[in-house]
Amino acid sequence: MAYFAHPTAVIDPGAQIGEGSRIWHFCHVSEKAVLGEKCVLGQNVFVANGVTLGNGVKVQNNVSLYTGVICEDEVFLGPSMVFTNVINPRSFIERKQEFRPTLVKQGASIGANATILCGITLGRYCMIGAGAVVTTDVPDFGLMTGVPARQTGWVSRNGHRLQLDNQGQARCPETGTLYELNPKLGILEAK
Repeated sequence: MAYFAHPTAVIDPGAQIGEGSRIWHFCHVSEKAVLGEKCVLGQNVFVANGVTLGNGVKVQNNVSLYTGVICEDEVFLGPSMVFTNVINPRSFIERKQEFRPTLVKQGASIGANATILCGITLGRYCMIGAGAVVTTDVPDFGLMTGVPARQTGWVSRNGHRLQLDNQGQARCPETGTLYELNPKLGILEAK
């Protein structure tokens, strides 16, 4: 077997699981789910039909990935964080035709107990603080905190908070990479 699955995990026939992935206790991977290489699903993770995880995605305990969620490579999903897929759910109305996709771009990190409303995009290497409730798109390298979440800063690719100088520049303290704010577009770019 090219991947590891704990004996208590349920892997439906047809699920695509990449080489080197690890699936731990009490997980359920649905038949039309796609996991890339070297993914890790912690205890009690549910992956629905139509979910795609890129390579190296780490999903911590007690996370449910519902239809419409796409995570690119190297995404981190913290313990008990939540994705939604319908804006106005009612138990007595079936709204499967109204599922809204959520895109989590490469290297993004979502903190423990955060909630991500459906239909939005989380930018590359952004960081969502623990407990935040994200209701809007997040730019690349954006730091989002609070309820509702607001952008409170920028982070480097390695996850360090950046302090922009008067020219809108900052260096990652770990790698020395230069980041520069494009004032016209309001986006941070690695140079």
